[in-house]
Amino acid sequence: MDLTWGGEDEAFRGEARAWLEANVPRPALPSGDTRAGFALHLEWERRLFADRWAVVSWPEEFGGRGASLWQWLIFEEEYYRAGAPQRVTQNGIFLLAPTVFEFGTAEQRARILPRMAAAEDLWCQGWSEPGAGSDLAAISSRAQRTDDGWVLHGQKTWTTRGAFCTHLFGLFRSDPEASRHRGLTYFLVPLDAPGVTVRGFGRLDGDEGFAEVFFDGVEVGAGDVLGGVDAGWSVAMATTGSERGLTLRSPGRFTAVAERLLALYRAQATAGAADTTWRDRVIQGWMDAEAYRLFTWQTVAKLDGGGSIGAEASVNLAALARGSSLGAPLDELRGTSVLIAVRDQLPAALALIELDGIARRVVLCPPDVASTHLPAVVATAEIDAVVGDEAAAELAVDLFIS
Repeated sequence: MDLTWGGEDEAFRGEARAWLEANVPRPALPSGDTRAGFALHLEWERRLFADRWAVVSWPEEFGGRGASLWQWLIFEEEYYRAGAPQRVTQNGIFLLAPTVFEFGTAEQRARILPRMAAAEDLWCQGWSEPGAGSDLAAISSRAQRTDDGWVLHGQKTWTTRGAFCTHLFGLFRSDPEASRHRGLTYFLVPLDAPGVTVRGFGRLDGDEGFAEVFFDGVEVGAGDVLGGVDAGWSVAMATTGSERGLTLRSPGRFTAVAERLLALYRAQATAGAADTTWRDRVIQGWMDAEAYRLFTWQTVAKLDGGGSIGAEASVNLAALARGSSLGAPLDELRGTSVLIAVRDQLPAALALIELDGIARRVVLCPPDVASTHLPAVVATAEIDAVVGDEAAAELAVDLFIS
């Protein structure tokens, strides 16, 4: 594999870097998982779309630039290098969209993709149910065929940003007599349809977007089926392949953190304040991120040559886990120390927290609890949620920090 970039790719990088440096919001936007923060993130998404940076690898007719997958990787590197905001449209553009490109009809692609790219339609994922979490085949929400389409009944839960979104994609059981993985159909559902109830529920970390979604006789058309009746399992596996395989977690987000982590350690070493016992772990974190990038390049080379990801997505997930080992010091970070960061220099430490799914939210505990669990993080981080009760704070630490 040739690991050098050509002139066209370098020109693309330069254009992307210049635009991001001129447009990335400063100071950083608040969490996109609060209602006010989500609104600000939508403004950012629409600015990306206006200048055709929202979905660079999509065809121009759908709002993209027709860029190659290699150029998409370049854009992702520059995006995270610039410290640009979390993509609150990610469930649509990174998960659903590849599935629509693969399984959608021409009418569906024309109807769904441009509005998705423009952040006019916002998509959430409807997998989990009260009786079906990691066991996706256990879902019980059902779809009944009618003369004009389908009627949906059931409940989805743990729906990330469901309280903010306009549409849901998910599986419903269309043939109750079929075996577990059969008789499932993949539906695209507008959340303003009669019979849909979206009920948000609060979390200790201040996330306002999590929701339960109820379907009580919701009518959808035949054109809202993606990939064929009773073929939903195969379609859903394509979506989860995108989640595990390439689009949702590009290597740029990890390599950017690795570089910030190295810079932070070097600054501490120059000042004579670095703990040398961290050196090997910092280097290992950089190596893991680099390995994940190279593995992803291998995947893109395969796709570029006409291949597919298939079961390799699971291998990519393992590589991702290695890339995420930038968070290996999280035992200490979550406990009584904050890696090598000092109280006035935490961006890399917070980025490590972000890698592990806690984003940039830190729970503020009472002083005695904070002094035990979160000394430097609580002292300096941007706080999204305040917990004033000691018992609740201990619970918050257990849920979100430990």
